[in-house]
Order: sequence, then structure tokens, then C-alpha cells
Amino acid sequence: MNDPTKTAMERLRALHGTLPETVGPVVAKPVAKARRNDFTTLPHLRQVTVARGASSILGLDNPFFRKIEAIDGVKVRINGAWVINFAAYDYLSLNRDPRLAAAVADAVGQFGISAMASRLVGGERDLHLALENALADFIGTEDALVTVSGHATNHGIIRTLMGPGDIVLVDALAHNSIFEGIRASGAAHYTFSHNNLEQLAAWFESSRDRYERVLVVAEGLYSMDGDLPDLAGLIALKDRYDAWLMLDEAHSIGVLGATGRGCAEESGVDVGKIDIVMGTLSKSLCSCGGFIAGSKPLIDTLRHAAPGFVYSVGLSIPNTAASLAALGILKAEPARVARLKDRSRYFHSTALAAGLNVGLSAGFAVAPVIVGDSLRAVWASNALLARGINTLPIIAPAVPDKSARLRFFLTADHQEDQIAFTLAQVAEVLKAAAEQRF
Repeated sequence: MNDPTKTAMERLRALHGTLPETVGPVVAKPVAKARRNDFTTLPHLRQVTVARGASSILGLDNPFFRKIEAIDGVKVRINGAWVINFAAYDYLSLNRDPRLAAAVADAVGQFGISAMASRLVGGERDLHLALENALADFIGTEDALVTVSGHATNHGIIRTLMGPGDIVLVDALAHNSIFEGIRASGAAHYTFSHNNLEQLAAWFESSRDRYERVLVVAEGLYSMDGDLPDLAGLIALKDRYDAWLMLDEAHSIGVLGATGRGCAEESGVDVGKIDIVMGTLSKSLCSCGGFIAGSKPLIDTLRHAAPGFVYSVGLSIPNTAASLAALGILKAEPARVARLKDRSRYFHSTALAAGLNVGLSAGFAVAPVIVGDSLRAVWASNALLARGINTLPIIAPAVPDKSARLRFFLTADHQEDQIAFTLAQVAEVLKAAAEQRF
């Protein structure tokens, strides 16, 4: 049994033995060479094993992969108990809307479940084209293309458009999928500090002529910090230096702007000045998959050359129908967007009034509360679950060391009393977390 009076290091030493006090040569014991086809030698598995061992020693339950047994609005059942859920990005609270279920049932009755093949060789479905036309119309672009995965969408855009001799300039807090696309493309890359346009301008001034094509990538609403880019500033730079701008709107469609059209609408910027608009179907559009919106030449190129589209089965019929129905509701009911903004602002102001550190958050649907230490963030998440609140910790390396946080996703159906209760509990738990010895 763990002794709570001991530090983590003392407990780890008790388990593994102390180091010798005297300094001298260390003689390694012979170790059998592991087979090269042994999965247990993989670095990622070793990291998982070490993390599990450390959690066990410290008496911390793993907060990840919690089993959701049932869903009722903004509440979920975990381990038999109903808790307020802040770990789902159903921003517009459409997941259980009967209109989506009816649209899915109708579409499945007509087309079945699967697209059954790549759209290139298996033929188009009217449903796919209807969704793409609706997305282009909603975003305000000439055309759009839907894909089976948001992560693969970013990967595929960059992999297809960029290559050796080109460079991608990416915000340091951009999503993993963007960095994976850069690696696959063979292009060079330069990471600029978060929202640091002076640094970006300095790079352009000194290095633009060394590369053929330049792509700048930023997010419309940053998924870890909940802040926005200086979109007008990015557009000015990319125009001045003959570059493309790609905006990842995964978390901003349905959230930003008076009608949920994203960062351009929120910023008062003409969306036509953005070369590539990327988004996902899994947040406000309540499904699974991704989309790209932009000019017809861009979309035609990706439709015929992006490996993740050409060599993949088309988006499933239920996912397509659900997104199309959700988009229709979003367009018809902008009051949902307004209600989500009200709830988000209330969370932000209440958190500040409680003395909580909300970091860079701008008061939209992504709401971090900074804890600092990763172990304390895990402990706090578990303590909040015991108090009826489900929010997950975001820890290193997903965020920089010493900036671990609890991340809250707000939805249109969260109530002010639920938010007030939650933040009061967070304040109490974080005060207790600061007293924990790890």
C-alpha cells in the first residue's frame, strides 16, 4: 500500500531499489537480446507501460478511455453514475436530435450503409454531392470535398499540394494532423510561435525566395487553448509574399460568427481571401469525417489526386446524411450558435471571477483551466468525476510541460447552474490538488 507521506520518487525507489551511495564502475548484467519482431520493444508501448506503472505507484486512476454507458443530453453515465459531461464537442447539442436520426434512416433506406467503394471508381451518390454543395454554399466558397476522416483531411491536403522545394509555415499550437501531413509531403517546414505574426513576417522577409510554394497553416479556434488567430494579419502576409493560407476550422464551424460560419465571419474577413478552408464533420455537424472548401481548381486537384480520397471508400451513408441534416439545422436555427456563445461567455466570466487560470481562452466553446503539473491535472480530473463532473486532463506532451490543463467543451444545452456548480467544484478541487504530494 502506498505511503501518502512519501514523495513519488521515494515510492518509486522503494519499488525498484535505491541507487548505490558510492560512486564506482557499474557492471551491467547480461540481458537477453529481444527479438526484433517483438511488439513489446516498441518505444510507444514502453511509454504506455511506464505511464501505467507510474499511475499505479501514485495511486492515480487512468482518466482516459472512460467507458460511457449512456447519454442523456449534456449528461453521461460512467460507472453507473450520471455526471455532467464537458468532454464532448457536440457544440450545437444536435447529437440526439430526432431530425438527424430520421434523415439517417431515410438515407440508409435508399442507399444502404456503406458507400461500397471509392467514389472515383464506385460512382457518386447524390447525397455526397448534396453535402458538398451545401458546405460550399454555407462556407462561401466555389466548391467543397468531403472525406472519411478529419485527421486524414489535413494530412491529404498538405501531402497533395506540397512537396520538395516547398515549405509549410505552421503555428506551434496547430493540430497533430497538420504536422503529420508536412512529414508525408516531403516539404520543408518552419514552426512559428503561437500567433506571432512578427516572427512569421521576419521569416518571409529573409527566406521567401528560397522556396517555390509556401503554405501558411493556422487554426480558426485552437483546440487546446480556445483562442483565435489574427486572421486579417495572416491574410495580409500571405498576399504580400505570394503564399497560400490554410485555415483549420475543425472547432470553429458552428461556434464562431453570428451564424456559425467560422473564424472569417467572427473576424469580419472575406472568406474568399482564405485559400483553403478545412473542417470536420465530427463537431458541430455531428457525424464523422472531414471537408475541404475552396476554389474549383483546388477541389478538382484534390478530388483526383489526394490519396486519402482517391484510394479510400467514400463517406458512409449515415455519416453523410447526419452531417447534411445538421448543416440544415445550423443554417435554419442560428439561435443555437447564439446560445452556445452565451454559455461560453458565462463559463469564461465565472471562471475568472473564481480566480481560475483560463490561459489564452477567448471565451468560446473550448475552455481550458490551467493546472500546470500533469500529475495534478490527472488527480483533479479524477476528483471532479467523483463529484459528478466529466472533464479530461490535457497533459504533456500534448501541451508544453508545466501547462497541463483541464479542458472543457461547452455546448448549447449546458445550463448556467450546471456551469456555476462545475466551476465551484473545480476551484475546490484545484485548491486540494495544490496540496497533493507527487
